[in-house]
Amino acid sequence: MGQNDDNAIRAARLLHHRKAGLAPGDPVAPPIIPATSFHLPSNGTGAFSYARAGNPTWTELEAQLSLLEDAETVAFPSGMAAISAALFACLKAGDRVILPADGYYVTRALAESFLQPLGVKVETLSTAAFDTADLSGAALVYIETPSNPGLDVCDIRSVAARAKAAGARVVVDNTTMTPFLQRPLDLGADLVVAADTKAPGGHSDLLAGHVAGRDADLVARVRDWRRLSGAVLGPFEAWLLHRGLETLELRLSRMCDSAQRIAERLQAHPRVQKVRYPGLAGDPSHRALGGQMANGGFLIGLTLADAGVAERFLSACPYLAQSTSFGATHSSAERRARWGDAVPEGFIRLSVGIEPVEVLWTAIDAALAG
Repeated sequence: MGQNDDNAIRAARLLHHRKAGLAPGDPVAPPIIPATSFHLPSNGTGAFSYARAGNPTWTELEAQLSLLEDAETVAFPSGMAAISAALFACLKAGDRVILPADGYYVTRALAESFLQPLGVKVETLSTAAFDTADLSGAALVYIETPSNPGLDVCDIRSVAARAKAAGARVVVDNTTMTPFLQRPLDLGADLVVAADTKAPGGHSDLLAGHVAGRDADLVARVRDWRRLSGAVLGPFEAWLLHRGLETLELRLSRMCDSAQRIAERLQAHPRVQKVRYPGLAGDPSHRALGGQMANGGFLIGLTLADAGVAERFLSACPYLAQSTSFGATHSSAERRARWGDAVPEGFIRLSVGIEPVEVLWTAIDAALAG
C-alpha cells in the first residue's frame, strides 16, 4: 500500500476510534468532562486522580492523535508548550542543541532566553544547511521542514541518520505539513512536535499542540514535564481539537489542491516578484515531494515590490484574513517582515483555506491589480 492508501485508512480510523469501547447508549461523540478531581475512595486508585495528571477528554484526543502519528502522543495547550516539553525533556546543562535559523522564531527565542542561561549551548543553521552540516557534538538536532515562513526543506531521513550516528536525538516540527502530508517518525525522528492550533484544529478557535514519539522512556519524560510544569490542555479545547481532526484529511485535500493552482498562477503574475511553493517544479524545495512530502502543502510565500504594495494587497482582498496564524478553513495572509523574520519587506505568507478556488483566485488577482 502507498502513502495515500495509508492516509485513507488513518482518516477512517480517526472517525471511528471510539466505536470498540462504546456500550449501548453511550454517546458517539466524546463528552466534555471539565472535572478537576475524581472519586478515589480509601487508598484506591482510578484511571484519573487530578486534572493536572489526566482528563478523560484528553484521553479521547490522545487516542485520536496516536492513531494519526502511529505513536504515543501527549497533548499540550499550545504548540510552544509542546516544543518546550520536547526541548526540556531532551536537554540538560552542558548540552548543545542545533536549531533552524529560519524556522519559527519563538523556538529560538525560548532557547536563547531560557535554555542558554541554564547552560545549554544554542547554535543555529539555515534549514537547507542541515543536509550537509557537521552534527558531531550535538545532544539534540531540531529541524523544521518546510521552514516557517520561507518553506525551505532538508532531508529528514538523512539528517536523522547522521544525527544519530553523532549521538544526538532528533526533534522535527511538523506543523506546516501535519502527519497526513509528512511523517517524521517514519523517517527516523525521535520526537515530532506540532502546533495543532493550525490545520488540525482548523477553525482559529483553539490553542493546542502535541508531542509524539516511539521511545516509551522519552515520551514518559515528556508526559512528566506536562504534569510537573502544569502545561495542560483544557477539556473544551481538547474536545474542539478532537472534532477538528475528524475533517483534517478532507480539508487538507482541498487546501493543498487549491494552493497548487494558486501558486502556479501567482508564479505567472506580473505583479509578483517571487513565489515559494514546494509544489512548483522549479522551487528549491520541490525535491522533497514524492518521498518525504506527499504534496506541496497549503502555504505559499510570495514577494511583492515592497511593504506598501504588500499591505495594500492584503487590505484589498476580501477573502484573505489578515492574521498571524495559518491552516484555517479561511485563507489568511500576512507580511512576515513585521515580526522580524529575515525576509524581504514585501514577503507575504499565504495560507490557502477551503474557499472555492476560482472565487478565491479572482479576489487575489483583483487585489494584486489594484
